[in-house]
Amino acid sequence: MISKPSRHCTVELQALPSRIGQVRRIVSAQLRYWHQDPLIDSAALGVTELLTNVHRHAVPDKKCIVEMDLSRDRLTVSVRDSDPRVPRLRPTDLTAIGGRGLALVASLSESWGVRPRGDGGKIVWFTLQTSTPTVPAAATAVPAPVPTLAPYPFHAPAPAPSVVRGPAEPLPVDALPAAAVRALRQEVVGVAVRRAPAMERAAAG
Repeated sequence: MISKPSRHCTVELQALPSRIGQVRRIVSAQLRYWHQDPLIDSAALGVTELLTNVHRHAVPDKKCIVEMDLSRDRLTVSVRDSDPRVPRLRPTDLTAIGGRGLALVASLSESWGVRPRGDGGKIVWFTLQTSTPTVPAAATAVPAPVPTLAPYPFHAPAPAPSVVRGPAEPLPVDALPAAAVRALRQEVVGVAVRRAPAMERAAAG
């Protein structure tokens, strides 16, 4: 039986070699579901070692329960069986074929331990520190104000005509071009010819 609430997973099994591989895959899948992928290798290896101990040493049967509890900062993995005998951590012997299961669990975990059950069995457990995802802090910078543009008129008013003022002193005739001097003289002569009759009639009267 497998129960999987949001932060708790329980697997009941017979600790046989074929079932141990299945439980290891269940543990890996559950940790992925909890977004705790960095803990998969250590948790799966620790469960494998504890179930192997049950398979080799537990009596009168191999029934056991694997539990995983995920809290804010740690994962607790436990294996309980009906054998009241408490396993002990042995000195490391590199020449020995077995007997290094608890030493391996102790090396990969944050903490571990054994406690007796009231019905005569025991619970072996270990903890792993969870990987806490880092959430980037919200940006506190104040955005630059957007400049306000004045509405562009459909028909811009025509600019006022500029007034060009002449020099304060008259220009000498020598400073003008020859063609301009001739045109100015012809205009003066024409004005004089047109005004002559009127001046004569005024003198006669």
